[in-house]
Amino acid sequence: MRVLVAGATGVVGRQLVPQLIAAGHQVTATTRSEDKVAGLRAAGADAAVVDGLDAVAVGEVVARAEPEAVIHQMTALAGDFDLRHIERTFAATNQLRTTGVDNVLAAAQAAGVRRVIAQSYSGWPNIRTGGVVKTEDDPLDPDPPKAMRSTLEAIKYLEHAVVSSPLEGIVLRYGSLYGPGASELMVDMLKRRQVPVVGNGAGVWSFLHVRDAASAAVAALDRGAAGIYNIVDDEPAPVSEWLPVLAAATGAKPPWRVPAWLGRLVAGEAAVSVMTQVRGSSNAKAKRELGWEPAWATWRDGFARGLHAVAP
Repeated sequence: MRVLVAGATGVVGRQLVPQLIAAGHQVTATTRSEDKVAGLRAAGADAAVVDGLDAVAVGEVVARAEPEAVIHQMTALAGDFDLRHIERTFAATNQLRTTGVDNVLAAAQAAGVRRVIAQSYSGWPNIRTGGVVKTEDDPLDPDPPKAMRSTLEAIKYLEHAVVSSPLEGIVLRYGSLYGPGASELMVDMLKRRQVPVVGNGAGVWSFLHVRDAASAAVAALDRGAAGIYNIVDDEPAPVSEWLPVLAAATGAKPPWRVPAWLGRLVAGEAAVSVMTQVRGSSNAKAKRELGWEPAWATWRDGFARGLHAVAP
């Protein structure tokens, strides 16, 4: 299949391009940086430099590539992650989730693309009431902490735009990513003892190795009906359980435990929410309809052997 990957040099894109080529697909890969073109070509892809917010440029690249499918993996995450100022951390990514996805969809429709696959996120956007593990049929959080609202609105925008488009639109809600390119900041913060267990640590997270994120996008090229799929591992777990395991796996000291009021004072309401209230996600639909299975089935094995590894 002819496939265009928008955002091919991000954390997931770097895993995705080689997997697509290994599966026999003809890949056009986009990046914002001229410096990364050589690496994409060395991997076997045709490369193009384009700003995802430039509608004309996106349209030209898609038209030249004549893809049968487009995979939207564009993000702009770099540097420190600040839960108190999530709007600032995710501002550029949120533009790619709104204006950027509009540009991709318009270009894809004009070029006669059959299927569009887009990256979303499964975790803290889940509604924070009811059961601790959510499916795609459960609503997203109707009242997130203030610092998270603009980012959740961008996620909702992307998902609605993709699923309601006249194309075959598939949204992949990735769990919290780890592995090459995705773990380094958290590991560094753990070693500095900057990530405590806040309150009861009952917030439930769903994890995903970057290799498995890429393999789900490959599976979605020709499987599954249009719609939303949670792409997570098999074991949602509370912070109080997984955070000490991650610390031990990285050689960090056990994390501090701090009361919720102190976490709120130091890091804000969003930090307390992700540590104490958020819900995990079920991958049953993706397994059933995409025929996808995570190679790293649990974060326990992944933290022990997969933080720096591409494959188990």
